Amino acid sequence: MIHKAVGGDTSELAWFKSSYSGGTDGNSCVEVAVTSGTVHVRDSKDVRLPRLALTPTAWADFVSHTAEG
Repeated sequence: MIHKAVGGDTSELAWFKSSYSGGTDGNSCVEVAVTSGTVHVRDSKDVRLPRLALTPTAWADFVSHTAEG
């Protein structure tokens, strides 16, 4: 899996919240933005924190792994 912390300005990305975010207290939120070759992931509670940038393949592997339990 390839991932890295993202620096620079990513404010132009179209972020959306995961349908699986929420938790019992409503504070467990993940947002994702997709570009042609990268899936960006951030904590929506504090968008100033470092973000991850993953290849589409790495993102698909992560999502399928977490869906299995």
